Amino acid sequence: MRETDFIGSFAKGLKVIEAFGDASPRLSIADVARLTGLDRATARRCLLTLHELGYADYDGKFFSLTPRILRLGHAYLSATPLPQIIQPFLDRLSEEVGQSASASVLDGAEVVYVARASQRRVMSVNLMPGSRLPAYCASMGRVLLAALAGDEARQLIEASDRRAYTPFTRTEPDVLMDEIERVRRQGFAVIDQELELGLRSIAVPLANARGKVVAALNIGAPAAQVTPETMAERYLPPLQAIAQQLRPLLP
Repeated sequence: MRETDFIGSFAKGLKVIEAFGDASPRLSIADVARLTGLDRATARRCLLTLHELGYADYDGKFFSLTPRILRLGHAYLSATPLPQIIQPFLDRLSEEVGQSASASVLDGAEVVYVARASQRRVMSVNLMPGSRLPAYCASMGRVLLAALAGDEARQLIEASDRRAYTPFTRTEPDVLMDEIERVRRQGFAVIDQELELGLRSIAVPLANARGKVVAALNIGAPAAQVTPETMAERYLPPLQAIAQQLRPLLP
């Protein structure tokens, strides 16, 4: 790619869109400038353009995204066959084990949910396709990081905002890399209340017929129902069975 091929204004507009989130649904021009590192004039032009195109509301001080922004995410979910392929298997798995099951892909240092079958709400966050979680402390994230080369996984971990969500969250890069190596050896990851108190989860990689890991599959369960030691005993066989069935179907 040549330098003249890069459209800086387009990149800045995308950065402004990404500034909005769960913790920042309404932002002023000053807020966006601070979160994105853009100057106020550029942030203002991007926000007003989004408003003019119907992607943002503006009340005179604060901007907020409109449902029209979902067109951008829907384009990915519609274009990739992963959700359509995985969802029926996910529904069956969730019914079989009586717990919520999810599938996700890696996007930088985060996992993005592409499919989900929910039996009950285990987390305080309402997860759905398009939801994002930090990879370093999520079971699917650790499985997907384990599928990368060691240097690449470390770079993503070090680039993460590694905050402790609970007293059990591991945040030190060396400790996380040791855990990633263990996940790589055993072929699955178990998370014990590192993302949210009261939640345990187990994940396995989803590989295609060539053996390339393209996604991850997990089951989440209330900590009161299952111990960390029995997570693998109870849920690993059905997870591996679904992963094996999906292997010839995944792109």
